[in-house]
Amino acid sequence: MERLLDRDPYAGAQVAERIAARGLAWWRAEGRILGYGNRRNLESICWLGGNLTPVLASEPAVDAYADLLAGEERLCSSIVGRADAVLGLWDRLRGHWGPARDVRANQPLLAADRPPELPADPQVRPVRTGEVDRLFPAAVAMYTEEVGVSPLAEDGGRGYRRRVTDLVRAGRAYARFVDGRVVFKAELAVVTRRTAQIQGVWVAPEWRGRGIATAAMAAVVRDALIRVAPTVSLYVNDFNVPARRVYARCGFRPVGTLATVLF
Repeated sequence: MERLLDRDPYAGAQVAERIAARGLAWWRAEGRILGYGNRRNLESICWLGGNLTPVLASEPAVDAYADLLAGEERLCSSIVGRADAVLGLWDRLRGHWGPARDVRANQPLLAADRPPELPADPQVRPVRTGEVDRLFPAAVAMYTEEVGVSPLAEDGGRGYRRRVTDLVRAGRAYARFVDGRVVFKAELAVVTRRTAQIQGVWVAPEWRGRGIATAAMAAVVRDALIRVAPTVSLYVNDFNVPARRVYARCGFRPVGTLATVLF
């Protein structure tokens, strides 16, 4: 399993982190792991939990996963992974699971393995445990803007706040504060032995257009490479041209294309 995940360390990072942390038993991992291939030659796996994530899924593997899942009620909130596999699954499952709230078919997957050559913002730092209350409103604003629904809707935000708190305690949440308010934030949402995946990048609306994002991201990338993992990675919507420019300036290079189906 580990060797298979090593073949796709960036697109399979979320699955690799879950398996490393909790093992293969679905009742401990809060999900199921489907496999394609035989016992001696596992070709692909597919994580089924809050998200549905195929890893190294060829067209025959996609067909097999879709045949199995078509007879089940949809419980996941999204399908995310390499674009060819995700869009192939959705093409086969839409008649059973549809409709989708949004389909993001082209999300460049980017990675970097060296610190940016440009200056980093010295005011961007890991968030301290006593600063969760200051970070949380910014995290809610980012999530709502990016996903299109509020994380407060389902349980008043209790589960999302736990997630934010856990990231802060693990030293995986970064922010720049001005007069006690967050003007930039980002998290290392996924960490494996191969990569730290950055998510939740957000600049306060009133600070956009001032050019703070590039130096802020440079600070996150530099610290993550020194302290956390040998590479950093992220994925971005293709239409988010300003963000893609920032990531290019910070040394990120394309390593594939993801897609996300949101329910």
